[in-house]
Amino acid sequence: MVKPERILHSVVEFVDIAGLIKGASKGEGLGNQFLANIKECEVILQVVRCFEDDNIVHVSDKIDPLNDIETIELELILADIATLDKRIDRLQKALKSSKDAKNLLECALSLKTHLEELKPAKTFPLNTSEAFLELDKELRFLSHKKMIYVANVGEEDLNILNEHAKKVKNHAKGQNSEFVALCAKLEEEMVSMSGDEVKEFLQSLGVEESGLEKTIRLSFKELGLINYFTAGVKEVRSWTIKKGSSAPVAAGVIHKDFEKGFIRAETISYDDFIAYKGEAGAKEKGALRIEGKDYIVQDGDVLHFRFNV
Repeated sequence: MVKPERILHSVVEFVDIAGLIKGASKGEGLGNQFLANIKECEVILQVVRCFEDDNIVHVSDKIDPLNDIETIELELILADIATLDKRIDRLQKALKSSKDAKNLLECALSLKTHLEELKPAKTFPLNTSEAFLELDKELRFLSHKKMIYVANVGEEDLNILNEHAKKVKNHAKGQNSEFVALCAKLEEEMVSMSGDEVKEFLQSLGVEESGLEKTIRLSFKELGLINYFTAGVKEVRSWTIKKGSSAPVAAGVIHKDFEKGFIRAETISYDDFIAYKGEAGAKEKGALRIEGKDYIVQDGDVLHFRFNV
């Protein structure tokens, strides 16, 4: 097995945006600033309280995660309506001078009707049309973004969800979205632990992975991303690529010259690399494959690129 001088992990950035309140779409609190931050994100994680604790006050003085979710999602829809109204005004003025304005305007008006029924842009029937995609590329509709629902539960509810968390899970299922249950208090404790300590701690809780690990894994899934590895004595490194990327494209993430001069990729699956204790063992067992330009990199592949510049 490789014992490198250093290990470099992939990075996914989570932006902590303070909770939205009713009226955020109209500028209540710091609403406009928060909504602008959300617009720059690719996936929204809704962290909702699903634990009881009299010592921690809830902004609504009651634990009702579905109401919290409704507040957030309503504000996203209202913000989209406000954004769309401005675009509709410009499209109406451009009708005489632009051939494309008519199609965009028809789509925008239809979408506005849909949003005014308090339905998110992600359920708009024409959300795969060319006109909608053009509008979304420009305006980045908040209610069209992918969503992951995170239930913040107490330690005692990690394995058997309480009623609050069950409601969130059912809501996520109805929205065709991902769901995670975690205990933020325990996650905070694990930050200061070593890898072995975390494993032992998780075993004592009866769970296989931390809530943070699961959240990262599902975030990669929703973003359409996977990882591959390069492994050597000096460095083991994880590289992030779009799912479905070819071997040359994956090589280009390291350096564009690797993509331009790509010859082949010496490939070992992650499971084989672990099972055979590294590259030498995988070679001995015939688990090292030579892949060409058309090879689609799989999540966890261990790759060594051959190229000519």
